[in-house]
Amino acid sequence: MGWWGRSDYYYKPYVSADERRRRAEKAAAKRFKSGGTQAPVRLEGKAIARSFWGKAWCDNLESYSDYSNRMPRGRTYVRNGSVIHLEIRQGEIEALVSGSRLYTVKIAIAPVRQECWKALCRECAGGIGSLMELLGGKLSQRVMEIMTRRNLGLFPSPKEIKLDCSCPDWAEMCKHVAAALYGVGARLDEKPELLFLLRHVSHQDLVSGSSAVTALTGTKTGADHATLSTAEINDVFGIELQTTGTAAEAPAPGTAGPCTAARVKAKRSRRKSAKKPAAGELPGRMRKRKSSKVSLKRKRLPRWTGKAT
Repeated sequence: MGWWGRSDYYYKPYVSADERRRRAEKAAAKRFKSGGTQAPVRLEGKAIARSFWGKAWCDNLESYSDYSNRMPRGRTYVRNGSVIHLEIRQGEIEALVSGSRLYTVKIAIAPVRQECWKALCRECAGGIGSLMELLGGKLSQRVMEIMTRRNLGLFPSPKEIKLDCSCPDWAEMCKHVAAALYGVGARLDEKPELLFLLRHVSHQDLVSGSSAVTALTGTKTGADHATLSTAEINDVFGIELQTTGTAAEAPAPGTAGPCTAARVKAKRSRRKSAKKPAAGELPGRMRKRKSSKVSLKRKRLPRWTGKAT
């Protein structure tokens, strides 16, 4: 039979997505056998991202016409578990995506420009109460709009993204790259702080109290890490912190503490005891004068009767 009679000459035999994923996982396991930890993207349900940060990442990419035509195929890949490994580092995303074989995806993200970051910090000053609110996406509408602004917000534009994949597809935004980008949105649901690491900035600069100083002076104050309250620690880790004792409260300005009041009272009592002598007793100085006083009593003369004696 000639080549024109073979139905499989132009087409490779069909391989299901599950089989491709199984082969890719096996190939990835060999790569990580020598070292490293494999971090696949696993979705619960059809939604790729559920948090503010994850949704904002995906919405930002879909808003650009350069990507809008190529992104849908990536959604299918990330939903069926084709992103075998995804790692987010400072300014770089690296992923292993299964296709007809295992492909390596590398994405470079430019850092946020310093002037844009300082302006963003100034505009958000006072609008973010704590790290919990920031990372949890519990932000006001104004802060959300500032964060998601095109070209001036925290999310990168196509000009700030460089894409590379080992697949033979001629398009820069292939389905494997799109799957990796959607995988980032899913990963931000778990670790939103990775977005700030990716853009070369610190999320702690946005927390109220340090954001204004950092934005205006360009230097950080005091502690580099914001302190979580006891209630926030309880919410995050599910534990209850119990204190062994209560610290003594400092006296209010203008009022005397208990020790000071006792000393003043003792001093006043000593003054009163020194001023008031006991009943029937004269003070020491008066007693001395009385003892040294010369008696000036006159001698009593006989009464005159008018007759000469």
